[in-house]
Amino acid sequence: MRLKAYIAMLLVILMYSGNILVGKAINELPPFTIALGRLTVAFIMLTPFGFFQAVKDKKLYLQYKLPLLIMTLTGITFFSSFIYSALQFTSSANVSILETVIPALTVVLSVWFIKEKITPVQWLGVIISFAGAVWVVADGNLTFLVQHTPNKGDLIMIAAIIFWSVYSLHVKQYMHNFRIFGIVWIMTGISVMILIPIVMIEWSITGMPDIFQAGKMAGIFYLGVFPSFIALILYSRSVIVLGAGKASVMLNLLPVFTMLGAYFLLNENISFSQITGSIVVISGVTMTIRIN
Repeated sequence: MRLKAYIAMLLVILMYSGNILVGKAINELPPFTIALGRLTVAFIMLTPFGFFQAVKDKKLYLQYKLPLLIMTLTGITFFSSFIYSALQFTSSANVSILETVIPALTVVLSVWFIKEKITPVQWLGVIISFAGAVWVVADGNLTFLVQHTPNKGDLIMIAAIIFWSVYSLHVKQYMHNFRIFGIVWIMTGISVMILIPIVMIEWSITGMPDIFQAGKMAGIFYLGVFPSFIALILYSRSVIVLGAGKASVMLNLLPVFTMLGAYFLLNENISFSQITGSIVVISGVTMTIRIN
């Protein structure tokens, strides 16, 4: 049983890595367009699983409407949109490394807002994680970071991880009230409705993109089915067997998988600062997360 859970987690990491790599590969499309396409496919895939749960839990959604809206905007609507925006300007490796900082930032927000207690070792892990992230953003040259503006894509990705950390904080407080498929279906549907007018504005600025090209359609289909749907199921079942701590630690392999994929599939160069930065971030996050 545990072996199957570990295998499932490896598949989850591959799918999440694929989210970044495919997002980079089809970044000729505007970012909000990619996000809308992904979420539309995911909404359709989730409907048979989430619709009836959502109908039964509709009173709960009204009771917790503010937390539900915050989770929808931060975790579903804008997190993925900002990832695809970041990929317009920075590398897949940088996006994956910065994404790994999320657990450490979530711990900090938990201390500030819900007064969660953490150990000195966890605080040390937070500091190490942030130091590794700064190293990556500075491309291994802290003097350059002081003298110049960081890469626009890295700054957008920092905004994305703040969104997801706020989402994670609300998940810790409220998600236990809901059934997983129903709440994700509702949040995905609301996100689709929010993104439609945003995409209309995006197209008025950039022009309507050629979204029906076979390669781009295949990419959007992948994003909607694998990281948004199948990975959700596999991760949820793995957490039941392994516990949230061990499952989260395994997600630290995301930069490794992504850098390998970026190098072999997208011909991205992987720098020494990215490798060392990812090692530092992974080490710090592993110290931060409580192992169950």
